[in-house]
Amino acid sequence: MATERTLSIIKPDATRRNLTGKINAKFEEAGLRIIAQKRIHLSKAQAGEFYAVHKDRPFYGELCDFMASEPVVVQVLEGEGAIAKNREVMGATNPSEAEAGTIRAEFALSIGENSVHGSDAPETASVEIAYFFSGLELVG
Repeated sequence: MATERTLSIIKPDATRRNLTGKINAKFEEAGLRIIAQKRIHLSKAQAGEFYAVHKDRPFYGELCDFMASEPVVVQVLEGEGAIAKNREVMGATNPSEAEAGTIRAEFALSIGENSVHGSDAPETASVEIAYFFSGLELVG
């Protein structure tokens, strides 16, 4: 399996509850390296641009409001099969369906406030990483 990079976002519900360290520990325990990280506060317009792929879905407005409600931690994870590994560590979007030990099973409050975001494919990861980070900020 190839070394990959993926975007991870620790969402407002998790940053509000000071869970960044606990969530990062789960990534690191799974063999993923954090090669870039910053805490930012997205505007609603920035959240809308980032999640534009969902603009025609009924939850889009609520998602943008939520992502702009409080700070988030954006980061780039690197490792063997990082995209799949990150999604495994995150768990199912619906925390009631997430496997025990996953981030969402342990920390998510609901389907909407599910604590983390992760890229779903190499092409998506590339676009999402570039949205938040310049090449100079990726220090793997």
